[in-house]
Amino acid sequence: MVAATAQFDHPRATWLDPANGSVRDERELLTAMADRQVVLLGETHTVPEIHRWQLHVATVLRFLRPNIAVGFEMFPRRVQPVLDEWIEGVLSTEAFLAKVEWGTVWGFAAELYLPLFHFCRRHRVPMLALNCYRPLVTRVGKEGWDAIPEDERDGLTPSAPATLAYRRYLAGLRVGGPATGEIDPSTVTDRFIRAQQTWDRAFACNIARALDVADPPLVIGIIGRGHLEYGHGAPYQLRDLGVSSIGVLLPTASASHDPASMTGIGDAVFRLDEPEPEIVPPKIAEMIAEARRKASNT
Repeated sequence: MVAATAQFDHPRATWLDPANGSVRDERELLTAMADRQVVLLGETHTVPEIHRWQLHVATVLRFLRPNIAVGFEMFPRRVQPVLDEWIEGVLSTEAFLAKVEWGTVWGFAAELYLPLFHFCRRHRVPMLALNCYRPLVTRVGKEGWDAIPEDERDGLTPSAPATLAYRRYLAGLRVGGPATGEIDPSTVTDRFIRAQQTWDRAFACNIARALDVADPPLVIGIIGRGHLEYGHGAPYQLRDLGVSSIGVLLPTASASHDPASMTGIGDAVFRLDEPEPEIVPPKIAEMIAEARRKASNT
């Protein structure tokens, strides 16, 4: 009989080292993160407590290294001038959300993100639009990168090829199962992989662009965790672009973890307070339900 692997216990309000299950000192961890080129804060878009955690980490990193910029998956690059207006204090909250077309380009509840937006505005921290325009994702998925004329690529360069490990990871996400292990990568199509990598590459290209200045800031990325975990996604594309000093911090509400699932997931994982119910707009709920139906039929 094979003995069960011991779980990593994770007390509330602590940072766990995924490599060995030890609790990390917050001051030492975030001081080390402040020396990176990029720190990526993963999220589940609908969980309020995660966005509070992101604000906490961004606040500490700004204290440790005042020259920061915060990049957001939520905004396509074309609305960068609107983000600049917001930081300059030109727009009201209502006008800002209208000009960035929040309900169209993102659609999740704005109140989840507004504290981060106001943090940036209050301290004049540059906000970076990290995404590309949505039709590009669809076209690359359907037609492939080479079919896209150069002037229609929204400033992106071709993605580094997807690894087999990333294909397995995405296969696990699609079926709602484990993200690691021997999952059949053929359950995800090349079209899906190409689309996912277009987002990954967009985040990486726009972060790299922000670093290509005389006095580069620490770029803090507010990005869905599926684009960050296990060194796949945006970190993989950033390394392809020559950005190697990357931190990945993730939240969790779990009191214990399977060590196998934690290996390589990120630099550290923070245990949140028990979150209140998710805030899921009806339109988003319908999209999630439809995606799950399609996954169950493949």
